[in-house]
Parts: sequence; C-alpha cells; structure tokens
Amino acid sequence: MLEDELLKWEFRRGSREALARIYEKYLDSMLTLAAGLLNDVGQAQDVVHDVFVSFAKSAPSFGVRGSLSGYLATSVVNRVRDRRRRTRRQADGSTKRIEPAREPAAPDDAVIFTEQAARISQVMAELPDEQREVVLLRLTAGMKFRDIARLQQVSINTVQGRYRYGLNHLRSMLNGEVDE
Repeated sequence: MLEDELLKWEFRRGSREALARIYEKYLDSMLTLAAGLLNDVGQAQDVVHDVFVSFAKSAPSFGVRGSLSGYLATSVVNRVRDRRRRTRRQADGSTKRIEPAREPAAPDDAVIFTEQAARISQVMAELPDEQREVVLLRLTAGMKFRDIARLQQVSINTVQGRYRYGLNHLRSMLNGEVDE
C-alpha cells in the first residue's frame, strides 16, 4: 500500500509514469471485475477504458485518501451501473460468455482453463446482480465489506449475506456438476 500512496502522490503532480504504473497494476483486475459484472468482454473493455480516461483527466483534482484499488473498483461498478441503466437486458435473456484474457502455455492446460473459465463465467452470470457485484468486489478488487456496503448503500450485514449467498450458490451449482 505504500507503493499506492507514492503513486497517488506522483499522479496528483502530473506524473505520466505514475499513471502508466497504476494502469499496468490495476488493468487486469478491473477488466476481470467489469467482465464479471457485465458478462461481456467487449463492454467490460469499454467500461474500464472509460474509467481510466476519466481517472487520467482527474489528476489535478485527485484527492482520494483511501485504497486506490477500491477507488478504481468503485468507478468500474458505477460505470457498469450506468451502462445497465442505459441498456437493459434484451427480452430473450441471452447471456454471452467471457473469453479468458490469457491462456496457459501448455495446450492441454489451455483447453481445461478455457472450459473452466467459460463455466465459471456462466455460473457467475446466473447470480443476482447484487450478489455478483459483492462477490467480484471482494474477490477481484479485494474490497472490504464496509467499503462495499458504502458503495451499495446497504448495511455490512446485508453485504456479508449477499457474499455468503453468492458463494453458496456458486458452490452448489459447480458442485452439482462434479457430483453428477
């Protein structure tokens, strides 16, 4: 976290190198978060791009005192919510699968990884939006329950419940496949 404080300090003073380092450090986790929330890689890339463009423009007035990761994750979630408000799901309810960003080196591992990523993506898409958001913010962005509660404007107990129910739902769906 000391590195983040230094990056924030340099960023406020207009350092392009600090902005580049922040981008490199958080791009993958923000893409994962956005893709998990939207269930569409293309839209996720658009959202994350918009977040980083806005972030870059905010340098002179940037005043976040908390976690840089939390700030960026909150920005991603807010952009996703805005996008959802503008474009509601299609009437047919179809979902798109997330394509993994990277594949392991070995061909056999790549096939297994791709299948697992696609299945996890599909199961995540079946979670209610509130649960999926909490699970992804906690696991992908490492946000604390109290920060997620502030973001969702609910109590910490509600957030913890959503997290627990979301994980239980994921376990039951994925374990059901193993048991069959």
